[in-house]
Amino acid sequence: MKLGLIALATLFATPAIAAPEIYSVEPNHTFPRFEYSHFGYSTQIHRFNKTSGTIVFDRAAKTGSVDITIDAKSVDTGYALFNEHIQGEDFFDTAKYPTITYQSTAVKFDGDKPVAVEGKLTVKGVTKPVTLTITSFQAMPHPIAKKDAIGANAVAKIKRTEFNAGKYAPHVGDDVTLTIALEALKQ
Repeated sequence: MKLGLIALATLFATPAIAAPEIYSVEPNHTFPRFEYSHFGYSTQIHRFNKTSGTIVFDRAAKTGSVDITIDAKSVDTGYALFNEHIQGEDFFDTAKYPTITYQSTAVKFDGDKPVAVEGKLTVKGVTKPVTLTITSFQAMPHPIAKKDAIGANAVAKIKRTEFNAGKYAPHVGDDVTLTIALEALKQ
């Protein structure tokens, strides 16, 4: 009997273990951008307007996962004719490949904050490993949505020729900087 009471007391004294939390990408505040050199004249910056996905975050266990889908047809260059051009076969080929995906393989933490996401980026049916460096991260209740939320900014560099989108390289820069501003609400 005494042993049973000790076991029961130990059970209630053990701190609760946090479970992974699932967040849905908030599409009105999530915009992947990409930038490249245009003949050395300027750095062009464009974005995608439609992104969806799920983030799993477990601060206590220092684990997580990222599963993102970008609608490649939502590319926004600021000019409708160029949007069509960049969706063509030489670049995104959205008729054959309407989405771009990123799936994590590992999330790296420094203390209780994620600092990098290792994963696989798929563009035009080509999948390559890409590490996103997280430059800022926030987890807190959203003041308007009244739900727990997370937000991050991340950056990575890729070569567009590695994804069969290298038309006009090297004059139009092969090096592309991806910058992702992401917010997600707890499900």
